[in-house]
Amino acid sequence: MPVLLRHNRIGVLILGAVLLAGCTEGTSPQPPSSAPESATAAAPLPTGTSRVTVRVAPERAAAPFDRPREAVVPRGWTLSVWARTSKPRLAAWSPDGTLLVSVPDAGKVLRFTPRGDAGDESVLLDGLDQPHGLAFSGSTLYVAESDQIDAYDYTGAAAVNRRVVVGNLPDARSPDLGGAYAHALKSVAVGRDGAVYFSIGSTGNISAQDRTAVPPRAVIMRIPPGGGPPAPFATGVRNGTGLAVAPDGALWTAVNGRDNVGFPEPGPDYGTVIPGYVATHPPEQIAKVTPGRELGWPYCNSDGGPADMAFIRDVQTNPDGTLLDCAALPPVEQSMTAHSAPLGMSFVDGALPEPYAGGALVGVHGSWNRRPPRAPEVSFYPWHNGRLGNQQTLVGGFQADDGTRWGRPVAAVAGPDGAVYITDDSADAIYRLAPPS
Repeated sequence: MPVLLRHNRIGVLILGAVLLAGCTEGTSPQPPSSAPESATAAAPLPTGTSRVTVRVAPERAAAPFDRPREAVVPRGWTLSVWARTSKPRLAAWSPDGTLLVSVPDAGKVLRFTPRGDAGDESVLLDGLDQPHGLAFSGSTLYVAESDQIDAYDYTGAAAVNRRVVVGNLPDARSPDLGGAYAHALKSVAVGRDGAVYFSIGSTGNISAQDRTAVPPRAVIMRIPPGGGPPAPFATGVRNGTGLAVAPDGALWTAVNGRDNVGFPEPGPDYGTVIPGYVATHPPEQIAKVTPGRELGWPYCNSDGGPADMAFIRDVQTNPDGTLLDCAALPPVEQSMTAHSAPLGMSFVDGALPEPYAGGALVGVHGSWNRRPPRAPEVSFYPWHNGRLGNQQTLVGGFQADDGTRWGRPVAAVAGPDGAVYITDDSADAIYRLAPPS
């Protein structure tokens, strides 16, 4: 690949005190993180799950694990603190069986080598600009920095021979943006044919100028197999942080939707921001990404669901429908509730026991300023014949009834040992979710 230069009125109106919110990249204010002793919510457990105490070795028992923590997991499974590290984000398993984890705040990619019931940490890469997405294609490691996508040869437990496959991507340091960039972190995935896909998030909530910016923003880009200039593959993608290739080779994205959407139905409240409506709209998109896919932002909003969500026009940005014909857009395949803030996305294809042998894992960060907050969890979407079924809770219990939290999952990836490894940038932890032995 060439090296480029671097640098309806619906009964929701009474939810009055609720305030909106969707996505976060870890820099926005968060609900209080120290939960009381009775931290686990008392709501009924999802079918097939049970509440367990998180297992923690003494050497990893610093806060928030200085007191017992409970989680909701599939019945018979266990959850343990496998490693502690500051603000881990996205993750990928390397060909040599080690877990690579990005730490944007530190400019590092860490390497965790399994040792018994823990992961030994070492630094794989340092001095990067907010590295986030990680993906392998054979022995080639792709790393998404905030301003470029890199490729390395991964060999001998080292990443060497760095190549910049695309540079000059927009981030907070771009001169025309003056530091105003809400979604600078980027994700990367590699298709079966070797094409490289990466996300570029929007600069803000409804920054419509992103759609005509050069380079474009609020898009998923594609570099063709063998290299070449990147081109938009999907547009209107507010923040497609979740980016993963499915078992059939299709690309999927989990999108952080917009906030403060205006009430769309005719009447005295038309176009106004009503907290009760905003609390549940628009749903977060889980979409199959095909060439030229349009996901609407900021002119159209997904509505309905959970599956096959139609689009309606955004009455604030597209009041007469002339900027984008929302009714003509294909429905979005899947969703999760509004302001869930999906982050990492990965697919499981036979690595876990039934009923989790095939499907998508999505780290749900939870809302950052909605009241009550949308709870964090790891979600599972079953995979059947090229489609994703409805959202299920794989791991929950991070949030109490009063909205306090002890953790916020970011990403979940199946390991070579048949367990799931989960990053948490609030609890500074990596968990191991293990099925019955």
